[in-house]
Amino acid sequence: MLGPVILAASRSDRMRRLISAAPVTKQVVDRFIPGEDVDDIVPVVRDLADNGLELTMDVVGEDITNPAQAAAARDAYLELVDRLKPLELGTRAEMSVKLSMFGQALEGGHELALSNVRPVVEAAAEIGTTVTLDAEDHTTLDSMFAIHEELRKDFPQTGCVIQAYLFRTEADAHRLAESGSRVRLVKGAYKEPASVAYQGKHEIDRAYVRILSTLMEGTGYPMIGSHDPRLIAIGQELAHQAGRKLDEYEFQMLYGIRTDEHLRLAAEGHRMRVYTAYGTDWYGYFMRRLAEKPANLRFFARSMLTKG
Repeated sequence: MLGPVILAASRSDRMRRLISAAPVTKQVVDRFIPGEDVDDIVPVVRDLADNGLELTMDVVGEDITNPAQAAAARDAYLELVDRLKPLELGTRAEMSVKLSMFGQALEGGHELALSNVRPVVEAAAEIGTTVTLDAEDHTTLDSMFAIHEELRKDFPQTGCVIQAYLFRTEADAHRLAESGSRVRLVKGAYKEPASVAYQGKHEIDRAYVRILSTLMEGTGYPMIGSHDPRLIAIGQELAHQAGRKLDEYEFQMLYGIRTDEHLRLAAEGHRMRVYTAYGTDWYGYFMRRLAEKPANLRFFARSMLTKG
């Protein structure tokens, strides 16, 4: 399987330099990451919203080595909130954050990440929107869930992400569904050992369906993070069986992948949210997109061969 190899490469400085230096890289990266700063992203937000789509925005970057960088990440999100305010999109434009960017892995990282993310959640609430805490590797999740629970005391619409390939996720899903939380369910994109995660696609897909059923039957708000046509159809059926209206769940897909499907679902009346990342520190995000879907890797390789 190529996925684990690509994920290993995502942490390699040598591969980072090699891929970043390739002449074709920017062209291919632009497919997934439509800009490097907030000035680039505002027109993208307007265009997607004008086409009936919703957004969750991610300022990419995870390799935080000191508190000053964590504070800079916080400030980048606060700038984004400031630029979203005049657009008056409310929850149609929310934000996704990785707590590693806010200092979670540093000394005293749990409290540091909480103190940095809280102002972002507060600012988002002031303009009528919210924040979703992205899931990272399994060693970070207890901290992420604790921060999520703490933030929901004052901002109950704060969401979180769970990953179907982890053994623990079915229990996490039951707890979150019972608490009424907003939850994005994804398959998972980090290299995890067999001791904590399913390794085969069939096992992961089966777990995804079980977990999604739990979320649909709960009192929370399920967010179906998948590009898989079969899982999308299953999600629609599970929502119907649970008696959910079209505004009581949503689909989420990545910017640049299956764009026609984004528009199709929105045209059918579904809430369709596009995960839209921007920023200069794009490498780790980009490599995980390649690992998630072989077609993305083929697209990149073909571009390098024909344009390099």
